[in-house]
This record gives sequence, structure tokens and C-alpha cells, in this order.
Amino acid sequence: MARTLTIGIKSIDQALRDFGETFEAVRAGKRVSRHEGVYFTSLEAARNLLTPRRLALLRAIRSRRPGSIYELAKNVGRDLKNVQHDLQILERHGLVRMTRSRGTGKRKVKIPRAMFGAIQLKIAI
Repeated sequence: MARTLTIGIKSIDQALRDFGETFEAVRAGKRVSRHEGVYFTSLEAARNLLTPRRLALLRAIRSRRPGSIYELAKNVGRDLKNVQHDLQILERHGLVRMTRSRGTGKRKVKIPRAMFGAIQLKIAI
């Protein structure tokens, strides 16, 4: 079963409170459960990460399983440099993992892998 990434929207105050509670629990030696997700302070910030082109990259990675970034760029009909930039952003947020492999000959290639099968948006009101 594919994993689901939760993207949350919460205020800076709430994020700081959550961090403080976790920090105090760790300092007191209590066990803290891991919450996997990406959190933003506004819906606009989340939209800046999940642009239509980046979502298309994630879909292409999951469905076509490209053997290189170059192959992915060809699959989605985009410039290689722009695809590399978007993949760096997605990797920094944990949505993509890049693995190295040997391509044709001695050339090494980076292979993008999507880390999640779904993205869930959670907005506190």
C-alpha cells in the first residue's frame, strides 16, 4: 500500500507550541511518537510547493518510473534544467528521493523515486 503524505497548515504560534511540547517531552525522557508530514503557515505557501508542474512530475515518476532525470524531462516535455530544479525542491521536502545508478557505459545517473502515493491536505480552522 502506498504511503500518504500529510501536508498541514498551521499558524506559527501553533507550530511553536507543538515544537515546545515535543521538546519538553524529549527533555523529560518521555517517548515521543513520530509524525511524518510537511507543515506550512499558509495555504499559499503549500501551493508554492505543490505547483501543477511539480504534481505532474510526481505523477510521472509514480506511473512511468523513469530511469533518469533526463528520461523524466522527456516524458513530461519539459526542459531538463527546470525539471532538475523542481526535483531538488521536492527532494528537500521529502516528496522525492534521488538514487544513483550506473547508466549506459560508465556514466552515472540519478533516478527519481516518489516517496508517497498520495498527498493529504489538512487545514486547521
